[in-house]
Amino acid sequence: MEVAACEERKGGSAREQKARGAECKLRRKEQKPSETYCRCNGALYSAHMEKLPSPVSSSTSEGQSFIRRFLHWLDILDPLLLLSTEEDIQNAQLLFQEDGSPDPARDIKVKEAWRLRLASVHPDTGAVIHPIFRPPAFLPVGAPLVIAALLPHQGVKPAFFWQLLFQAYSAGFNLANDNATNQVDQFRSKQGVLLLSAVSCTTLLGTAPQLIMKRYCLDTPAMQVFFRKFVPIPLMAFLGAYNVAVTRLIDFENGIEVVDKNGNVVGVSKKAGAKAVKETAVSRSLLLGATALVPIVLLHFLESTRFILRNPLAFAPIRHISTAVAFGLMIPISFSLFPQTGKIRRENLEPTIVSSTKEQELYYSRGL
Repeated sequence: MEVAACEERKGGSAREQKARGAECKLRRKEQKPSETYCRCNGALYSAHMEKLPSPVSSSTSEGQSFIRRFLHWLDILDPLLLLSTEEDIQNAQLLFQEDGSPDPARDIKVKEAWRLRLASVHPDTGAVIHPIFRPPAFLPVGAPLVIAALLPHQGVKPAFFWQLLFQAYSAGFNLANDNATNQVDQFRSKQGVLLLSAVSCTTLLGTAPQLIMKRYCLDTPAMQVFFRKFVPIPLMAFLGAYNVAVTRLIDFENGIEVVDKNGNVVGVSKKAGAKAVKETAVSRSLLLGATALVPIVLLHFLESTRFILRNPLAFAPIRHISTAVAFGLMIPISFSLFPQTGKIRRENLEPTIVSSTKEQELYYSRGL
């Protein structure tokens, strides 16, 4: 990159250095936002506020504390950010191409620009994510779908329909927010096959309880309790992890880029890819497993209370509201379980990468 070349040229008289600085600043302004966007951002807003020295060290600093990551995601997951236009997003990107530190009088503007950028732009490519697959859209779009998918459907068709919608949206979200190493044309067809496989398999597995109950006429009270109260929790947790694993299978097979503390690409590692996918799968499993657990436990204690006995029609609204609340609370918790910019020891990587760097720790973009 021309800007990088500018930074590498040092030395000369004070007049020459000043001239080169002006030239570099002009080139930064002329660059596209995607060209200057960090490959492993983790939490760029936190990095800017703390004025840490490099993008990767900023990200790892953000990742040291679960509480900090949780507060960071609470800030980023504001659904109001979805109302911003693409022009607003481009302006937010352009704001940080200026040389030097922002003026203190612009702190509020800088903060809002960081929030919008992190909520709308892919951290690896700098491309604007489709609105329904952005992190702030996960709650308003996903909550109605997960509520419908967890309903105790009496028939197979409605269960299949809602599982299909929910699993399709989950697969799309996983793909739109994954690591961008393998987002190249040669893998497009394979990625499409994996996406279709993930949706079809998870939909069929999600509909399996209704299929089994209808096929074998399991309508006894004991079987109803088993399939309605015990099966959904591990099933939803498994489906969440399985959807991520299949959608991002290419990261397992081909690996993902690892970078040093300065953001320089050291190589492509399958072990880092496996670690990134496993962490994301665990976080998604926790999200959906807890979302299924909370309403079941709550309704178990409420179903014999005087309030429910007197107002049986309140049972369904309580189930829907508790599911939505659990889903909404678990989204930032699950996103914060692991830092978005992961860290891996050099000795845990492939020999080719170990021999190509002296850095003891390398970094990778986990995806979401």
